[in-house]
Amino acid sequence: MNELKGLILSGGAGTRLRPITHTSAKQLVPVANKPVLFYGIEALVDAGVTEIGIVIAPETGGEIREEVGDGSRFGANVTYIEQDKPAGLAHAVLTARDFLGDSAFVMYLGDNLLRNGIKSLVASFRENEPDALVLLTPVQDPSSYGVAELDGEHIVRLVEKPKDPPSNLALVGVYLFSPLIFDAAERLSPSWRGELEITEAIQILIDDNRTVQSEVVKGWWKDTGQLADMLDANRLVLEEIDTDLQGEMVDSKVEGRVVLEEGATLRGSIVRGPAVIGAGAVIEDAYIGPYTSIGADVTIRRSEVEHSIVLAGSSIEDLGARMEASLLGRNVKLSRNQDLPKTMRLMLGDNSEVEMV
Repeated sequence: MNELKGLILSGGAGTRLRPITHTSAKQLVPVANKPVLFYGIEALVDAGVTEIGIVIAPETGGEIREEVGDGSRFGANVTYIEQDKPAGLAHAVLTARDFLGDSAFVMYLGDNLLRNGIKSLVASFRENEPDALVLLTPVQDPSSYGVAELDGEHIVRLVEKPKDPPSNLALVGVYLFSPLIFDAAERLSPSWRGELEITEAIQILIDDNRTVQSEVVKGWWKDTGQLADMLDANRLVLEEIDTDLQGEMVDSKVEGRVVLEEGATLRGSIVRGPAVIGAGAVIEDAYIGPYTSIGADVTIRRSEVEHSIVLAGSSIEDLGARMEASLLGRNVKLSRNQDLPKTMRLMLGDNSEVEMV
């Protein structure tokens, strides 16, 4: 088999993470202080796939180009492919055809996280050389996903977001294809959603008696398109960090596994891990609880924050109640001038300013 290429899809609008995604690509929202997209790039490179195309939207493509660059920081060579409209995963494949050429390729959805990466999946594809290899995982709500119907280990049918799911096995956002997928995609008509569905293209391969294999994901997988999933992914990633205290600590205590990046400062505070505190952050007379990611240059004073993600440049002061299960965008200012013993659940877009009264 010739060298595999990688195709990362990063063109979605991110409507389920608004207002955060009004001003930022959803693939760049950080998990454990690292953009979700970076995990996908690293997974491909770790599997030996270094020639990577990233499909971008006109609205957010510039931001992704700026953050990722030419890919050299990841050990990859990145090419950008602009998709003029969000017309489905199979449409994205056809848009990338000039880049992919006659190569087999890995398609990776840019807002997905896989705990164990894709090395074993790529190795299986190289060894068995099927026409398609898809990754499956059991889910509680299969009607929200593309779902596989199996006869033993053989896939007999794929259905996109079925009202009556044939199984609880959903397609994870990683697919491996031979060039035959191009012909299948070209034979598609838009679905009821107005999109060219990759599930229907794979179904064409099945109906043509091509070899379509599946594997059930080992370890956790997360689609980070919603707040709850983003926080859960943050928790799962933080579970695996090691303590690394490079910042300054003054009259403060750290319990459990905590990353305190260089230039961060704790004053009169308690941090219970797993947690990560970014460079330049100032935590003063505060409590940072487990499963919290604090971005660069964040200021938290006289407040408690737990199980949350706070993006760069934000400030939280004098809350009077613990903030939990929240996602704050960049440069948010959150404060209050009166104590109320209530828990807050917040999702605030970039440059918001909120005063609790």
